[in-house]
Amino acid sequence: MRSFVTSVFAFAVVLAPAASFAQAAAQPPAAQPPAAAAQPAAPAGPKLGFKTPAGLLLVQVKADQTAVFEEMMGKIQSGVATSSDPDTKSQAGTWKYYKAAEPAAGGNIMYIVLIEPAKPNVEYQFLEVLNKTLTDEQKRDPATQAMYAKYAGAIAAMNMLNVTPGGGGQ
Repeated sequence: MRSFVTSVFAFAVVLAPAASFAQAAAQPPAAQPPAAAAQPAAPAGPKLGFKTPAGLLLVQVKADQTAVFEEMMGKIQSGVATSSDPDTKSQAGTWKYYKAAEPAAGGNIMYIVLIEPAKPNVEYQFLEVLNKTLTDEQKRDPATQAMYAKYAGAIAAMNMLNVTPGGGGQ
């Protein structure tokens, strides 16, 4: 009988936190102050933006998709140069990319995209920038969606770095 009592006690000790959590979850939440709901939503920031004077993107491209990636980068570079949007046009000449001679993980090819100068609160996500360079008619064209899928499919992985120039540069 003593082992039964000990087992029941141990079982109760184990279940006590779960019962307490369930009871707390069943209680209605405290009323939120109306001021929190009345404030307008903050404007969404860029999907990929930099906070420093320069930004680096380390992009792993599938080995058989390097021509697709380079095509996309060419469209971005030419698109920002001819854009009518001032924020997008300000990116003209700031995008440079380099192809690493050494293979990346998984046999991918590493590209280093340098954006200098980088501006705060400006979008640098590849497809978002490209979209800003298209006309409304081009955006509606079904070929554009196929192009976006092709470009997105070329990228295996990407890392973003906010960088600040240090000493020893030119």
